[in-house]
Amino acid sequence: MKNPFENALNQIRRAADVTDVKADVISILSHPMREVRVSIPLKRDDGSLEMIEGFRVQHNNWRGPFKGGIRYHQDVDIHEVKALATWMTFKTAIAGIPMGGGKGGVTFNPKEYSQAEIERVTRAWVRAMDGVIGPTVDVPAPDVNTRPQEMVWIADEFGNPAVTTGKPIEAGGSEGRGEATAQGGYYVLDELFEDLSLEPEMKTVAIQGFGNAGRTFARIATRHEWKVIAVSDSRGAVYNPEGLDVEALERHKDETRSVVGFEGAQEMTNEAILELECGLLAPAALENVITQENAPRIQAKVVLELANGPTTPEADDILFEKGIHVVPDVLANAGGVTVSYFEWEQNMKDEKWTAPDVDAKLKTAMADAARQTWDRAREYKTDLRRGAFALALERLSEAQPEL
Repeated sequence: MKNPFENALNQIRRAADVTDVKADVISILSHPMREVRVSIPLKRDDGSLEMIEGFRVQHNNWRGPFKGGIRYHQDVDIHEVKALATWMTFKTAIAGIPMGGGKGGVTFNPKEYSQAEIERVTRAWVRAMDGVIGPTVDVPAPDVNTRPQEMVWIADEFGNPAVTTGKPIEAGGSEGRGEATAQGGYYVLDELFEDLSLEPEMKTVAIQGFGNAGRTFARIATRHEWKVIAVSDSRGAVYNPEGLDVEALERHKDETRSVVGFEGAQEMTNEAILELECGLLAPAALENVITQENAPRIQAKVVLELANGPTTPEADDILFEKGIHVVPDVLANAGGVTVSYFEWEQNMKDEKWTAPDVDAKLKTAMADAARQTWDRAREYKTDLRRGAFALALERLSEAQPEL
């Protein structure tokens, strides 16, 4: 299987093939501006020393400061971080916000460390990134296994709240940030509902991943009369064709730390949930879960990518030929970075926006990005991913400084 960065480059090239963007722009965007790798010495609670590897990749800043999350995971490597940074460049351009793309990572499993050890790792990462991050240079945010608490530690260690987004409201965070990724995805879906040839009777959804994005999307979808028929987490999946009680499922998850074992639901694998017959499939976990191997068995009418990079380019082609629309991650989950930008703007201006104000701005931004992506896809007679990348390439080309 190709590494994620190769997939990202492939997506750029595929979009370039249907547009008239200059070759120089494509060449520059195929290389991150800066890659930083650091060694973090961690003194464990038992007094032993452990060396941990950390990363920050700054892909492009033509449109504004680098922007992107930092993830803590035992499998994080430079290829993954480069891919995520690249996608962030395109995501911010598609969303129409004046920021660029970056991403960070630390290669460790925080579930095996104490709270005090995680804090020491976080603060050490900030010190190692001296001169790399900053409010007008590069602004990190939460990602896999990082929370608002890590953002507070980063801001405190750096000495300026505007250096991070995704903070708690009392620490300078924005209203609506916690729900932004899922809410933005729903606004995209709502804007394109008729274009995607969805009908009211098709309002069934299977969600792979029950973390913040997947769980919040389940709640929002239910509120708008979608029937959530299946969800999964790292331990497995549960399915009920008549619909799951999302509120009860959330309580079960909180009590048992998994969706598995939920009463009145059939259990299945994380892989099987992808192949269920449904109106909407929302992969909200990790990369490369829809591949050339399983794409022929996908039965959803629409795939809404709440995760980063869940569909490989080969799978994209198969789904497009089958008439299955894939609403790409760079559009579908751009709500998170959009409200992150709102938080950064509030911090920089020392302002505080109300929740209705934030939500209205998010809805407008996501609906506009969705409509322009759809229009580019139709103009170039291609899929929505290439349409989205084509839109981003236009905006990035306009911002490119003279060589």
